[in-house]
Order: sequence, then structure tokens, then C-alpha cells
Amino acid sequence: MAKVNKSISVIFPAYNEEANIGVLIDRTIPVLDENTDRWEIIVVDDGSSDRTQEIVKRYGNKHLSLIHHPYNRGYGAAVTSGIASAKNDLIFFSDSDLQFDIRELGKLLQWIDQYDIVIGYRQKRCDPFFRRLNAFGWNALVRFLFGLKVKDINCAFKIFNRPVFEKISIDAAGAMINTDILAQAAKYEFTVKEVPVTHYPRLKGKQTGAKIQVILKAFNELFHLYRKLKNTASPS
Repeated sequence: MAKVNKSISVIFPAYNEEANIGVLIDRTIPVLDENTDRWEIIVVDDGSSDRTQEIVKRYGNKHLSLIHHPYNRGYGAAVTSGIASAKNDLIFFSDSDLQFDIRELGKLLQWIDQYDIVIGYRQKRCDPFFRRLNAFGWNALVRFLFGLKVKDINCAFKIFNRPVFEKISIDAAGAMINTDILAQAAKYEFTVKEVPVTHYPRLKGKQTGAKIQVILKAFNELFHLYRKLKNTASPS
């Protein structure tokens, strides 16, 4: 695939990912060099208590920046901080846990000139049964409330043309951020393309998405978003 004629900002939210973040950066740099002439990587350290921040600082790469939250604000807040800092034409975000293959970024870029948003969906989700069950129920609820027809709402492998984030306003600070973005995108009639991507089991570090406080926060944000969209006029 030829390089895209657009610049790319890559955002990696990270919470206690010292075992993964260096590997992820090392894998990402050549992929970006292959796909574009203009890029940046933004790592958002969301209040980690391990060496995540220290490892990122070692790189000294002018195209790599670090945002540090002094305390853990939540996944959505980390992504939002990255988006606010992003300078380029395209904004991509993914997790820092190595459960996605950054080399598949090219699969999304193939469509980015034809759609406002290109999102991955996991062909085979390699998470524990309980997380997959939660995801099934969550997707069903979100489809019911917002009419979203997306296969895999929380798949953390998404790329956006910048005008999307010039239009929508993100409120979710936790796991609701993907629903927040996609529900608003549908409201404003942005076009979306779904692309299958590979998913791997987490081998190092700990997952936090199944914690009860994370789930309760997501439901609180869910109903806040529902009220917000219900009170927002549709575009003419």
C-alpha cells in the first residue's frame, strides 16, 4: 500500500503498562514510517504507579510525546487528553496492552479517504469468558438505546478524520468513551467503515475493565449520554 497523503496522530492510553509500552512503541514507529511521512505518537500515562512514564521518556524521539495524569482519571479521560493534544489530519487510538497488531493500521488507512471514521472489529475476541459476556450485553444495550449498528463498539482500534472531533464533544471519562464518540458520530451523520482486525490475549499486565467501579462508572456515563443526545437537536 502507498503512503497516505495525510499526517497521523497515534494515541496510546496507558495505565501500568511498563511490560508492554516499550514493545508497542518499537513496533509502531516502523509502521508509521511505512504509511505516512508525517506522524506523532502520544502516550497518555493515566496515573501509573509503575515505570510506564520512565520508559516512554527514555526514547527522546521528537515525534513521541508523553502526557502524564497525576492520578488515574479513567480510560476515556486518557483518550480525550490525547485527542486534545493531537496535531495531525488523522487521529488513531488503540490500547497499550499488545492485544492488537499495529501493523493492521494499514487496513484502516485503505478506507480513510472514503469514510469519516474507520473502526476495527475483533474477528475473534481473545478475552476471558466473563469479559466477552459483559461485552455482549453492553453492545446489545447500546444498540437498543442509541440505534448503533456497529459490530464491536469498544474495539480499541479506530481512526478518525480530524473534523469528527471538531464537531463532537466528549464527556465520558471512563469505558463509555467509544459509545460516546460513535453515538455522537451517528447523530451528526459521519460515515463509518468497519474492518476486521486480529485480537490477541493479554500476556502481561492486568486488565481493569471488569472492575465493579469501572462498570458502575460506565453505566452512569451511559445514561448521561442518553440524556445529552436526547436533548441535542439533530442536524438539519
